[in-house]
Amino acid sequence: MHHPYHNDQAHIAEQFYFVDDHTTETSRLAYYKINSYKLALTNASYCASKEELQQIINNTLLNYVSPDSVLCNESFFEGHHEN
Repeated sequence: MHHPYHNDQAHIAEQFYFVDDHTTETSRLAYYKINSYKLALTNASYCASKEELQQIINNTLLNYVSPDSVLCNESFFEGHHEN
C-alpha cells in the first residue's frame, strides 16, 4: 500500500540524538571547566593570583551578552518584521 505522507521518524530521531549528544558534551566540558576553576582556587600554583584567575574565568567561561544588544547589532529593531 502506498502511503501518501512521508514518514520522517528516522530524521527526527537522528536530530534528537545529535542534539542530545551535543548537550551531553557541552555539559561535560562545563563540568570540567568548573572543576578546574575549583582546583585552581585551592592551588594557587596555576596562576599568579586569584584575581588573575577570576579575570581568565570571566573572559572565557562567563562571557554573557544581553539579548537586546545582539538584536540591536543584527539591526532587528530597524526593519519591519512579520510573524
